[in-house]
Amino acid sequence: MRSTKIVATLGPASSDPAVLERMVRAGVDVVRLNFSHGSSADHEARAELVRDTGARVGRTVAIMADLQGPKIRVGKFKDGKIALRPGDPFILDSTCPMGDEGRVGLDYKELPRDVRAGDVLLLDDGKIVLDVREVRGAEIHTVTRHGGALSNNKGINRQGGGLTAPALTPKDIEDIRTAARLKVDYLAVSFPKSAADMYMAQELLRASGGHALLIAKIERAEAIHALDEILDASDGIMVARGDLAVEVGDASVPALQKRMIRQARELNKITITATQMMESMISSPVPTRAEVSDVANAVLDGTDAVMLSAESASGQYPVEAIESMSRICIEAEKSQTVSLDKDFLDRIFQRVDQSIAMAALFTAFHLKVTAIASLTESGSTALWMSRLNCGVPIYALTSQTATRYRTTLFRGVFPLVVRYIGHDREELLAEAESVLVKSGAAKEGDLIVLTIGEPIGKSGGTNTMKIVRVGDHRQG
Repeated sequence: MRSTKIVATLGPASSDPAVLERMVRAGVDVVRLNFSHGSSADHEARAELVRDTGARVGRTVAIMADLQGPKIRVGKFKDGKIALRPGDPFILDSTCPMGDEGRVGLDYKELPRDVRAGDVLLLDDGKIVLDVREVRGAEIHTVTRHGGALSNNKGINRQGGGLTAPALTPKDIEDIRTAARLKVDYLAVSFPKSAADMYMAQELLRASGGHALLIAKIERAEAIHALDEILDASDGIMVARGDLAVEVGDASVPALQKRMIRQARELNKITITATQMMESMISSPVPTRAEVSDVANAVLDGTDAVMLSAESASGQYPVEAIESMSRICIEAEKSQTVSLDKDFLDRIFQRVDQSIAMAALFTAFHLKVTAIASLTESGSTALWMSRLNCGVPIYALTSQTATRYRTTLFRGVFPLVVRYIGHDREELLAEAESVLVKSGAAKEGDLIVLTIGEPIGKSGGTNTMKIVRVGDHRQG
């Protein structure tokens, strides 16, 4: 079984029902709807397709809506693109309607206020480097340091960060309403600088009737300095290595990735590692050795999920990319040593439900049980258990549809449906055993650890751990 989850972006290459079905069968756990492209009607059709496909295949596949955010871009050129050579002067002009060899417009009109002489601007993911010489009103006068072809609507970053564009644009606010209407399971917020950006997204989502968990995409230099507060305001983070690498320097990203994943896990948050993980598979049926190592290292770092972007959205081999990613994750997980005891040192638990979760992990590890079954209303107990690796699969047994889909993203957690909604503990435990056996998670005679909350059906009330031998649920 694969513990690390796979997020795949839907796009032109993967919107055909037959292709999507193959992707789901290959192991997709979460489908990403990229709100940078397409209309709300497109997203609605794709969300419906994902749910229908998951139901037909018999797999729980969650949906994540990813907001575009304030991508700062150059405008359009008369001929579609220009060539910049080192030493060429070039003007970024917020009043320019159509660009040429000497200047181009800006979609973010405030950029001239954000930069000053001596700043370095990075265009097209850092492929073109411009040194700012002076700012004259609406014009930013630069000299080209590293040139190349510059085409329509390429992104702009300031080295070191510091651009003031708000995280939520008017388009994002409208897209949050769409995400709420579609009842997505996760909402990814692009370019947050602080906790305030995440709280605003959450308020807008809740006001629109949405209950998705919030993922903060860490792609600004400022977000690194505010990581603690952003984590507190979010349910998880995405290590979005593209824009982040441009702002902080590509050599800084691997260490930052490890730090972010570690910090998030310590705070019981979810992590997704993204950007160019299998980039060559856009046009190749096999990954490069470097890409294999990159995915494996993210798994070894402890990420909950690894993500495909263009590989599955517009690439030639979306199914093969998922199959390759799944194979790499499984092999990397085999090499991880389980040494749970040291993870408990110096830990203090102030909540009963969290203490039960940790006790279940400790018991499962030392008793070598077959499975941990968490009977959960909200999914919190399963999340806490998934933050430490005990080498035993964790099954989130729930009657709540929203919880079942949310838990698909938790590393090492596998959601199962429990239909019992009464208040009799023994009947619920009997059904839990039956569900585990039917799903193949356990068989007669296996030892399992169960966690449950009493009174039955109350969210956040996990207060009991029970060791059960399958086939005799009253024993233990």
